[in-house]
Amino acid sequence: TPTPPQVPCIPPARQPSLRLWTPERRSPCPSPAEEGDPAWPAPEWRTLASRGRWPSRRGHAQHLTRRRHSSEQVQEGSAPPADFRSEKWLPERAGGDAGNSRQAPRAEMASRDRICSWDVVVPYASDSDSGSVDLQLSNLEDIIKGPSSLEFTGFRLRKDRPFISKSHCTQLGSDKFRYLTHDDAFSEANIENLIESIQEFFHGELKIQSEHEKLTYLRSLSSLSRILPYDETTESFIHGHIADIVHILYILVEEEPLHSLFSPVRQEVFVTITDLSYQDVHLLFGSEDRVNLFSLIIKSTITLPSEKTLTQLQEIKPSGSCKSECLYRQTFQVFSEMLQSLVVRDPHLENFDIILKHMDPWLQSIKDHERERAAASIAQVLKCLCMHLNLKLPLRFQRLGHLVALMVLLCGDPLNEVAEEAAESTYYLLHITLRLKYITEDKKNRPILRGAMKNCQELLEFYSIKQFYACPFKIAKIFEVLLDSNELCQFVVTILDGLKNLEHSCTHQLAGELLMSLVENVEFRFEEVPEIVGVICAQLSMISQPSVRQQVITIVSLLISRPKYTDTVISYLLYHPVPYDRNLAEMWRTLKVEVPSTTGILSRLLRKLQTCHNEPTQEKMAYVAVAATDALYEVFMGNKLQEAMFQLFPQLLMTLLIQIHHSIDLTMSEVAIPPGLYKEQEMSSKVTPLCFAIQATKTLLLRTLCFQEFNIMEKNEGWALLAGKDCHLQGVSLLANALLERNHVLAHKILYLLVPLLNRGNAKHKLTSAGFFVELLQSPVARRLPSIYSIARLKDWLHHGNNIFKILALTGLYYIIRHQKMREDIQSLLPCILDLLCESDEKIVLLAIQILLLLVRTMDFSTLAAMMRKMFSLFGDVRPNVHCFSMTLFGASVKSVKYADKKGVENQVLDSLLPLLLYSQDENDAVAEESRRILTICAQFLKWKLPQQVYYKDPWYINPSEVETICKFFGKKCQEKVNILAQALTFFKNAKLPIRRAAVLFVGIFSKYLDRNELKTKGTKWIEDDLRHLLRDPEPSMHIVVSQALLQIQKVGAEPEPEQTVCGLRKLMCCLPT
Repeated sequence: TPTPPQVPCIPPARQPSLRLWTPERRSPCPSPAEEGDPAWPAPEWRTLASRGRWPSRRGHAQHLTRRRHSSEQVQEGSAPPADFRSEKWLPERAGGDAGNSRQAPRAEMASRDRICSWDVVVPYASDSDSGSVDLQLSNLEDIIKGPSSLEFTGFRLRKDRPFISKSHCTQLGSDKFRYLTHDDAFSEANIENLIESIQEFFHGELKIQSEHEKLTYLRSLSSLSRILPYDETTESFIHGHIADIVHILYILVEEEPLHSLFSPVRQEVFVTITDLSYQDVHLLFGSEDRVNLFSLIIKSTITLPSEKTLTQLQEIKPSGSCKSECLYRQTFQVFSEMLQSLVVRDPHLENFDIILKHMDPWLQSIKDHERERAAASIAQVLKCLCMHLNLKLPLRFQRLGHLVALMVLLCGDPLNEVAEEAAESTYYLLHITLRLKYITEDKKNRPILRGAMKNCQELLEFYSIKQFYACPFKIAKIFEVLLDSNELCQFVVTILDGLKNLEHSCTHQLAGELLMSLVENVEFRFEEVPEIVGVICAQLSMISQPSVRQQVITIVSLLISRPKYTDTVISYLLYHPVPYDRNLAEMWRTLKVEVPSTTGILSRLLRKLQTCHNEPTQEKMAYVAVAATDALYEVFMGNKLQEAMFQLFPQLLMTLLIQIHHSIDLTMSEVAIPPGLYKEQEMSSKVTPLCFAIQATKTLLLRTLCFQEFNIMEKNEGWALLAGKDCHLQGVSLLANALLERNHVLAHKILYLLVPLLNRGNAKHKLTSAGFFVELLQSPVARRLPSIYSIARLKDWLHHGNNIFKILALTGLYYIIRHQKMREDIQSLLPCILDLLCESDEKIVLLAIQILLLLVRTMDFSTLAAMMRKMFSLFGDVRPNVHCFSMTLFGASVKSVKYADKKGVENQVLDSLLPLLLYSQDENDAVAEESRRILTICAQFLKWKLPQQVYYKDPWYINPSEVETICKFFGKKCQEKVNILAQALTFFKNAKLPIRRAAVLFVGIFSKYLDRNELKTKGTKWIEDDLRHLLRDPEPSMHIVVSQALLQIQKVGAEPEPEQTVCGLRKLMCCLPT
């Protein structure tokens, strides 16, 4: 078994030299270093030794260059490191010796332009990374236990950059520079000269400073940085003028042209910052002005034109002292060194986090050369960080998932150079991640980490390192086992957020596929699901490629289909303005989920809506109710969840009908819209909660193939009825009957659903449910319902304070009575029904009469007699239908009286004759006809044969002779004629003219047949008084009829008592017994 390769050895970032350039001179105080090494003062050596540094005896230090380990020199015997670039890249990007990359251009610069210079020693160790990554936990534990093993000992630091004397600082135009000896360099005079020269620059006008003066200032700062650990004056000066230094550096960088590179000032700024960074003087972190300086430095470097463009500018405007190509390469090299110097000692990854935040937008730049430079810089930083990694808690870097996502996307970048830089970054990032996870994971979770590493090892065994880093999908698959839930969320959000800036279709496709793969594999480990969905909603409008749009929407489908996230995703999607915009509507319509999950999604939406219906009615409707209704409409339109729609049809239909009831006459101003939801968006006046509910209900019927029911609703204006405040229940009844007629299977499902729902929710919820339930009682299936769920519930509604429930209860009883088996259970409700005959609501009275008509044949005598009295009291009711049906029920009652009970109701029947006779003259033809019909029934009950004139339809005042015949008949048949006359007088006050006129005619003519003894006892004055009162009636015909009747009454009252004649006495004697 081959030995796993070690953790890659990364050269350290550029470090400042701590000795002056004195090749022949030795210090009188030798150091404990090996024999032959340059001598160092003991205090200086101890300072270095305490920091883990030693003086170098190597003749020439190598530089940390922009080139990667593929082109760097390594120790003898070391295997070449892993190479991520194409062969074509190497000669183009690695021209020249690594050790002289910075020396060469500076050698070409005039000596007056470079006062002092120094090099960085880059030590090397074995860097053979071409095999698979070492993921053995035991090796990792050894690394953590012994962090010093990451430090490469035995390397030396060499100084070849001298200080400058005061004379050189003052003679800025001189080309002669004197190199200072070791003793001179640390003299107080030289230090004071440097400080004075810097202070003079502070107080000068930067805009009139020459390039040479700017360079001298920057290099003087660098020289002072070397003395910083040993001189308190220098330390005090530097720390006391940080703000001035930052301000001047900002101005120097700002004055440099953004579109050209003809001056080394920018690079010297980087060198100065680097030198100070190694002395723990950070000019780029902390206050706002430092952050602004850092941002400006990165922008001014990354946004420089490409090397080709700068070369063309050089041809137009030669720089003279330095070739453009060398200066260009040198500037980016020093920029990279500067970034690395910030992370050499970064145990908490705080500095690295700041660097990543500044580089983030450039890694996603749409310009190739900017993206390439940012990727190269990050690769060098990660390489340096990996080499010097010595992590300590607490860690400040919390964006691992974001960084991994950026690198994975860049690994698939269409520009090869960018992909190669990202591949190398990922290589080092994996090693950093393993160490980071080992430190941050709790000891209890070590087995989980061990398992994750084992998974990584197994995956890496299938392909080589080069293949691994060339495939973004494999990279994502490795990292997904290492990232925690929060980091996975960062990964997804970063890729989604990057879609808006990606111009290449291939990168779009890669991002979409990466998201799909990751979400499918680790979907149960997400926690920040709302954030992911939020980014999707925000970025969807910016994605135009159909396949990528579908992939992104599929991510939402995957998340919403998992029960763990369903509520979370739905809640977030509902928190958007209605009606939903094109993108959100497309998301709802194109949801692709497995069949078992479709029901869950619709049921969760229903639950959101039903929760609002179960709460007491509020002043404003909950916004979630409107949003959920619109969401259901969009889902129905997409028709992707059709099977679930059929399965949940009863719940969906009833919930939407209830929502319609709640939405009647509401506007969006009466909806409790969450603050800030619409912002500056204006709401159309046509948008109402009702329109969402109606369109959702229509779509549901169409998608579930209820075309006939939909047609019935349209033809009978059912949708308008549903939307009406006073006729909503009529619309509900129409739809219920349509379903019962055309689709009884669905109707029966709804019936069983409604049984437990009738007592839930608020008043509107109960009313709509009850209205639908009552209509379904017509179905034969209703006979199977236990009485506790049907008759008992209807009985409760009969005593409800709301008349609508009473109407529904009576309607339900009317339907149930049609089922013969259920009639017996309703007999106990007869007293309640009879009491309802006194209600003022016409519908209640009519329904009660209709029910009694069906039960009249099964009533006992006492109930029947009581009901006849109730009906008689309703004769002449101002409500024509009540009047008509009361007579109908009275006639049915008369016919239902058994022979043995006839005597008990005979008087009631006799009392009804005159009212029925007079109502036959009613102006309402239906009432008149029904009166004649019931009068006939009563006559048959009394075994009378009415004269034919009773059935004439002409008014009595047209032909009084007909009234004479009728009165003569009743005069012969009836006794106590005065009582009949008194009953007729009560109709004088009837509101209807035909009835009053008929009553007057009847009184005038019938008075002829009064009994003399009765007439003598009571007289006629009471009759005359009532008639005279009618003379005030404004109707002329009444004047005539009343006058005639009054004369007739007076005539009857004035006639003498007839004398007994002989003939009469003889007849009387003959009748006596002998």
